[in-house]
Formats: sequence, C-alpha cells, structure tokens
Amino acid sequence: MADQSILSAFILGVIEGITEFLPISSTGHLIIAEQWLGARSDTFNIVIQAGAIIAVTIIYWRRLLNLVLGWREPENRDYALKLIVAFLITAVLGLIVKKLGFELPEDASPIAWALIIGGIWMIFAEWAAAKRPQSTKITWLVAVLVGIAQVVAGVFPGTSRSGATIFIAMLAGTGNRAAATEFAFLVGIPTMYAASGYQLLKTLKDQGVAGEDWTSLGVAFVTSTIVAFIAVKWLLSYIQTNRFTVFAVYRIILGVFLLGLASMGLMA
Repeated sequence: MADQSILSAFILGVIEGITEFLPISSTGHLIIAEQWLGARSDTFNIVIQAGAIIAVTIIYWRRLLNLVLGWREPENRDYALKLIVAFLITAVLGLIVKKLGFELPEDASPIAWALIIGGIWMIFAEWAAAKRPQSTKITWLVAVLVGIAQVVAGVFPGTSRSGATIFIAMLAGTGNRAAATEFAFLVGIPTMYAASGYQLLKTLKDQGVAGEDWTSLGVAFVTSTIVAFIAVKWLLSYIQTNRFTVFAVYRIILGVFLLGLASMGLMA
C-alpha cells in the first residue's frame, strides 16, 4: 500500500511538473488524475506546486537578481514596477474571489470545456499576434491584463494560468512569444508563492498536518521540481522557433476526449 502511495505521488509530481507552466492547465490535469489515483490532501497539492515554483525560480534567478540589483536603471525599474502592478491586481482580485466563497469545480465537464475553449483561444491569439510587429515591449496595458488573466485562470480550472497570461500579453501588444512568456512566468513566481503560502497557512490552521504521508510528500515535491525544471527549459527553447499550436491542439483533443468519457459515465 505504501509503494502504491509513493507511485501515485510520483505520477502526480510528474503531472504537476509538466503542466504547471506549459499552457495546458495543471489544475485541470490534477483534478482529472485524482479521479483515478485518489484525492490528495490540500497540503500535498500545495507541496507539489511549490516544487514547480522553485524550479522556475531557479531558471530565472539571474533575471530576478538583475531586476533587484539594477533597480536604479530606468528599464529595470519600469519592468519591475509592471510586475508588481500585475501581481497586486491578481492579489486583490484573488482575495475578493476568496471572500465570495468561490469553489473550484471538480467534475470533468467544465474542465473539458475550458480546455477546448482555451485551445481555440490560443490558436486565435497566435493568428492575431502574427499580424502585428514582433514587439518585445511590456506595456502598462499588458501588465494590467496579465494580472486579471491570472485570476480568471484560477477561477476556471482547465484555463491554464500560463496560457491565459501569455496569450493576453501577446494580444495586448507583446507579440514576441519569448517576451510574453518571460513576463507571464515572472509574474507567476510571486503570485504562486503568495497563493501557496496563503493556502498553506489556512490549511495548517484548519486541518494541521496530522496523518500526512511525509515520504509521499517528499517524492512528489522532488519529482515536481525536477520535471518542472526540465519542462520549462524545454518550453523556453521550443518557443524560440515554434508556435504554441501543438498545445492548443492537445487541449482540444483532451477536452473532447474528457467530454466523451463523461457522457459514457466513465468520469464524474
């Protein structure tokens, strides 16, 4: 039984690591996976997400350090302020959503539709962005819309935080895929740390950590960190010469497949 638990933790860590920063929705994939592997505790979900956040922080540590140490340089200061504004918009709107008592759906159908609609949205965004000059500039409009997009992605599992933020940035004027992706990922770092920290404190207060399988938690955390590091490194290289179309097609196929399973009663 212990081996089975460790294997499940490993599989969920792999899923989180691959899907957290690829535009295919980590929350949607994990909710689906848990229908077969069994639901995990809130602490478990926080821990595997933390692994993915640490991985992307390691990848961007030089960029983050440069923004901090180079604060006096106008370009760095402007970029950092836009990151802060995007984060604050997400934080404020996210707290409002929490106060309203919004709960994530756990059945397959809304996730499937979010995957399909998100895939179509990605194809449209790529097409629209291709018609514009390949600008790498992050405008204030991009910063504001990215902040809002993070909340929208959190409210609708299957949307994908990275997908929503990257493509809203591209549509709002940052037509360069690499520049839009970098801003989306850098905004995601403080956002995800804050969300995970908030959720962890809430979980510790309400439930504590009694009964947690620390071996499984450790396996899932390490797996998520390593896999996310590899996945993000690959993605950053891939988008230098390729569009996001393959991810859009994958989302649509997966969404249709899940709707089919749900219609046959094979998935809740």
